[in-house]
Amino acid sequence: MKWLLGIGINAVLFIAIAGYFESFYVSSFGAALGASFLLSILNILVRPILILFTLPVTLLTLGFFLFVINAITLMLTDSLMGEAFQIGGFGMALLTAVIMSVFNIIIQNTILKKE
Repeated sequence: MKWLLGIGINAVLFIAIAGYFESFYVSSFGAALGASFLLSILNILVRPILILFTLPVTLLTLGFFLFVINAITLMLTDSLMGEAFQIGGFGMALLTAVIMSVFNIIIQNTILKKE
């Protein structure tokens, strides 16, 4: 149940980010849900492999390289979704990864902690 709630929260974050930045485009809420679902699948399958390959760099940067890994998974989501979900470049993907991480931490500590 938390997984589905997380997909919904990320979809809302995608819509909000697309409203603030011109270089981030989501065609509809359905596309945001699809992108959020695809991102969660990539986080399950691809992200652990990327973390394993970049472990020395991640340790040297005290974990900040995980934002780069999150940006890479967002760029993969962009390439798999096609025209319905577009990110303007790697810088925008990195900014989106940071924004989503911050908001997910806030949401988990305030709303989801009560469950």
